[in-house]
Amino acid sequence: MSRAFVNEDHAAAQASQPVERHVSTHPNYVTARGLAQLQAHVAALQEEHGTQSALGEAADRQRLADIERDLRYFNQRVQSAQVVSAANTTDKVQIGCWVTFADEDDRQQRVQLVGEDQADAAAQLINWASPLGKALLGAQVGDELTWRRPAGDQVIEVVRIEAEG
Repeated sequence: MSRAFVNEDHAAAQASQPVERHVSTHPNYVTARGLAQLQAHVAALQEEHGTQSALGEAADRQRLADIERDLRYFNQRVQSAQVVSAANTTDKVQIGCWVTFADEDDRQQRVQLVGEDQADAAAQLINWASPLGKALLGAQVGDELTWRRPAGDQVIEVVRIEAEG
């Protein structure tokens, strides 16, 4: 048998295995809501795994492998979660706080700093370890900060800090 056939068989076998999800090197800080979302996601994946497994030979093997990969990732994220207490002060920006900031043109934006797995830019939920999150973390109202962005640095000013709610 030609080596080409062996290599193709090996490549085809590897292609069916999902690529593992990258686990961040940052501490897994989460809000209480973020932890609940992680736990709900694990429960949904476990249910879907049970449904696929019950199908036996008719199960979608690729989907089952994807679910198992996701379960490994999200179980690890639940285990490593460090729940951050709800902010009891609005003196400085903390994980869980809502922050309103203004850019140099006085355009305001309101975001909440959350854990990595809870981040959703469309919902204004910003990862605390992102460039914007790092710039805001620990800031106080009136502070001018440099937001280091791929599109270029931008100076922003913290206008308001609100407790998680």
